[in-house]
Amino acid sequence: MENGDIPENANEHCPGPQSESAGKSDSCAGCPNQEACATAPKGPDPDLVAIAERMSTVKHKILVLSGKGGVGKSTFSAQLSFALAGMDHQVGLMDIDICGPSMPKMLGLEGHEIHQSNLGWSPVYVEENLGVMSIGFMLPNSDEAVVWRGPRKNALIKQFLKDVYWRDIDYLVVDAPRELRTSTSPSSSTFKPLGSTVRSSSRPHRKSR
Repeated sequence: MENGDIPENANEHCPGPQSESAGKSDSCAGCPNQEACATAPKGPDPDLVAIAERMSTVKHKILVLSGKGGVGKSTFSAQLSFALAGMDHQVGLMDIDICGPSMPKMLGLEGHEIHQSNLGWSPVYVEENLGVMSIGFMLPNSDEAVVWRGPRKNALIKQFLKDVYWRDIDYLVVDAPRELRTSTSPSSSTFKPLGSTVRSSSRPHRKSR
């Protein structure tokens, strides 16, 4: 296991062995790795270093969040990306809603596959200046549900952020998982190299009397 890797047998909300709360947070209770994580020397997560290096070619990063599903977060992310591309910016759109990737179907990109080079994963281009990356491109069935939790989900999100080759782009719009909280999620440190955040939310409708 590398320094930044989360053990396969870790609890669902593992903060990661390099986190300051490793072995100490409530989510660590009962984990077989709790003592080892609590006493292990802490250092920089190599994945975060790789993510920061990859993000250095992106001028502006926009992380789109929502407190729950069904509020139009993915639609907003897509429309924002097209609007920016329409202003002649070089734009990337990353769909990391692992359990419900909707971008391929929304943008008419179903059936496309990800290609890999020595520079990393190549996005699928819906416009000359708008590249898209989604876990949906990796699924054999577009209607197949992805039930990944905890360490496995966090590892894939990290891989998307550090391995996709966007070239030099002006904007990267990230459609985040609906359960992500930048302040409370175990994955929150993964997004530190990203910049601005847009939170998409909805107000509950009051029933008319």
